Amino acid sequence: MGLFSFFSKEKSGTVAKNRLKLVLIHDRTLLSPEKMEKLKNELIDVISRYLEVDKETLNIEISPDGETGRQTALIANIPIKTKKEM
Repeated sequence: MGLFSFFSKEKSGTVAKNRLKLVLIHDRTLLSPEKMEKLKNELIDVISRYLEVDKETLNIEISPDGETGRQTALIANIPIKTKKEM
């Protein structure tokens, strides 16, 4: 272990595993990172029409779901501040 390895947040193996998961998820859903970002922005825009959301802390991702990991789930954690009056 080097002197600066103490400051490392994640081991390189963990980072590589997470990157591989991301690549596999995008391959299964056939969404490029650009399309995923566009989907994320459009979801936020639609939800923002009806609710005031905390855009700083929201998290939208596609991840493996199920025991086999063969299914994919869109997971959205969008903190709501208040509803908008229509």
